[in-house]
Amino acid sequence: MVKEFNYRGLSKDDLDNTSLEKLFLLFNSRQRRSLTRGITDGKRKLIEEIKSAKAGKLSSPIKTHLRDLIVLPYMVGVTVNVFSGKEFRPVNITTEMIGRYLGEYVITNKKVQHGAPGVGASRSSLYVPLK
Repeated sequence: MVKEFNYRGLSKDDLDNTSLEKLFLLFNSRQRRSLTRGITDGKRKLIEEIKSAKAGKLSSPIKTHLRDLIVLPYMVGVTVNVFSGKEFRPVNITTEMIGRYLGEYVITNKKVQHGAPGVGASRSSLYVPLK
């Protein structure tokens, strides 16, 4: 038996049927504050693109630099390409992501792999043992 997803005691169908005002009360204070202060024009445009993609009207992938967009229940099932600082990474929105930010799922840095000391290195690092 597969475990059914619940967000604060509500199933996915219940979340789809709740109004935005009641949904805001379920979010944490940071998300509630962000949503009640208003949605900018860029976020509004992205939300319209997500709605049209969900309806099947949009064929091209959705690309965005908006990492601070909070995932709402009607966004579930859409793939959004989020900018990581270097490239766009695809994020498939699932039910577990509701109430979180898009940027949490795209890492902006990578592990540093240091090489051999280069030109201008200190005197002590010039010694590199030969094998």
